[in-house]
Amino acid sequence: MQLFMDVHTIEGGVSAADVAGAHEADLTHQDTHGVNYVRYWVDEAAGKIFCLVEAPDAEAANTVHREAHGLVADEIYPVSEHA
Repeated sequence: MQLFMDVHTIEGGVSAADVAGAHEADLTHQDTHGVNYVRYWVDEAAGKIFCLVEAPDAEAANTVHREAHGLVADEIYPVSEHA
């Protein structure tokens, strides 16, 4: 599996509680597509959400978002982890 960082921008800001709910929805849909949402970060005032996800490809990651809550990423980048 590959590692991706996706970026969402929500005009007008976003609450951490709303993002937590969306993340929980992702977790309920991820296994169907062979995806693992690992972690996320939120900048509430800027309306930015960053999701770290293991997936077979970027489309599988976006499919989980689409099915779970409809908020697909604006951008998605392949990344690698370095200590």
